[in-house]
Amino acid sequence: MRYFLIVLTMISCGSSANSQTAEDSVKSVINKMFVGMREADTAMIKTCFADSMIMQTISRNKEGNLIVRNESPSGFISFIAKEAKGNADERISFETVKVDGPLAMAWTPYIFYYKGQFSHCGVNSFQLVRFNGEWKIQYLVDTRRRQGCK
Repeated sequence: MRYFLIVLTMISCGSSANSQTAEDSVKSVINKMFVGMREADTAMIKTCFADSMIMQTISRNKEGNLIVRNESPSGFISFIAKEAKGNADERISFETVKVDGPLAMAWTPYIFYYKGQFSHCGVNSFQLVRFNGEWKIQYLVDTRRRQGCK
């Protein structure tokens, strides 16, 4: 009987350790997008985006004024399609991930390298929606700067 309980405990612990939390599945979609960037795999990237995705960037113009620029997901995908593998390398860390039912947010500081050279850093703010059990990136806004990068 003791042997049976030990085996049962190991099986139940093993299965719960392998199950993916909602937070893990959100991270997985975001990581998949960045793998697609590095691999120049636009088909992979497209699977991460919601049909009505919005992309924006917060930066400074030539005069030093803060601006919010709209970017099109299709323009981003076209840029990646023209790149060789490894050219677009954004290295992120997950600082915060929150989930409430079909809505999730992720805050990911990053450093971006282009063709092996430092380009800029900042933070991505993702909003994801779970459509039919699958997380999709609905909204992405980021900051970009060249100073203050770790």
